[in-house]
Amino acid sequence: MSKRLLEIADLDRVIHEPARLMIAATLYLVDEADFLYLQRQTELTKGNLSSHLAKLQEAGYVDIEKTYRGKIPLTLCRLTKKGRSSFHAYEAALKRALF
Repeated sequence: MSKRLLEIADLDRVIHEPARLMIAATLYLVDEADFLYLQRQTELTKGNLSSHLAKLQEAGYVDIEKTYRGKIPLTLCRLTKKGRSSFHAYEAALKRALF
């Protein structure tokens, strides 16, 4: 098997899952995003988005802040420094494997 193909097997599994990849890619482009913005961008259900955000948070890739905008609950999400560097490494490894 070629070295390039083996690099695909070594991709970060936390990020590589399609829904988490969409979330990480969206958060990589912004400083922070609220839950509804992420839901609209990824087209995930509330339950799926919550589940995948929890996995990213457990890995230390996403910071989740629950707050309020006036009296309305607001969930803000942002990539941590570890999450940002992990996404960048994932992107570089994928490019090396494919190109």
